[in-house]
Amino acid sequence: MKAVRVHAFNAAPVLEDVAEPQQRPGRTIVRMEAATVGHIDRTVWRGSFLKHPPFPYTPGVEAAGVVVASAIHAEGQRVWLRGSGLGTLFDGTWCEFIDAPDEALGVLPDAVPATIGAAFFSPCTSAWVALREVAHLRAGESVLVTGATGAVGSLVVQLALDAGAEVTVLVSSAEQAAAMPSAAKVVVLLDELPAALEPVSVDLLVDTVGGPILAAALTRVRPGGRAVLIGYTAGNSLALDIAHFLQRDVALLPLNMFRREAVGRAAAPELLARLADGRLKLDVQPFALDEAATAMDWISRRGHRGRAVLVPSR
Repeated sequence: MKAVRVHAFNAAPVLEDVAEPQQRPGRTIVRMEAATVGHIDRTVWRGSFLKHPPFPYTPGVEAAGVVVASAIHAEGQRVWLRGSGLGTLFDGTWCEFIDAPDEALGVLPDAVPATIGAAFFSPCTSAWVALREVAHLRAGESVLVTGATGAVGSLVVQLALDAGAEVTVLVSSAEQAAAMPSAAKVVVLLDELPAALEPVSVDLLVDTVGGPILAAALTRVRPGGRAVLIGYTAGNSLALDIAHFLQRDVALLPLNMFRREAVGRAAAPELLARLADGRLKLDVQPFALDEAATAMDWISRRGHRGRAVLVPSR
């Protein structure tokens, strides 16, 4: 079978022929139909993750496909796969046949395409948990979302609007503004970031980018408000004027989805139902299996929309 392999940190992933996996106790073999390329895959690839599989290894922590062999899952069942060591402790999902722990699988409804099934878990559950479990968002509250064109940010916007919140989004261009839901207020990023945000005042900030954008957006949270921190693509450090911060009394709430994995899995059926009937939308960009290096580069670029997924080369 074909599998993407990484032979050293930061080395270009290559498509190689490897032996097909054999079914064994506690494991399920899945024919891959789509496999997500995410930031965690880049983190493992760079050697920045806490653990990594032994070299050479196949990346990929998420996917969707069809069960081929299993002791507990029905043959032919459509499934999504996520975590349980895939792509972090042992070989992952960027291959034609995935050898996965039984507990990594969930049922994928027929109405959800494999590309969406592969890509939904991380952004959908992050947005859901950020709003419901971390921020405890209430109807009628005002929310500012940064990185609203990204996968997580766009879902935060949709779920917050659905929950009855008043949503303001920060985008970097008129083109991005046009892609936002009509119910959201849009702030287009100008050269002077604080000036662009000056009219904004909210109860909750959901920040997906970090860096100077987070620093500027924090000032727009009302005293006693909350800020949920999800990502750091614009920078992973934040300088605080402690005296000013104490006076503002804004709670900084980090989202750690590894610790909240069980909550995310519990929410997955509801999120898949919303994706199936169109209440939620998630953009995906397909790449062929032999384009893994291109996909990894694509997700590293600022301004890309949605998630990258690998599909089997035909």
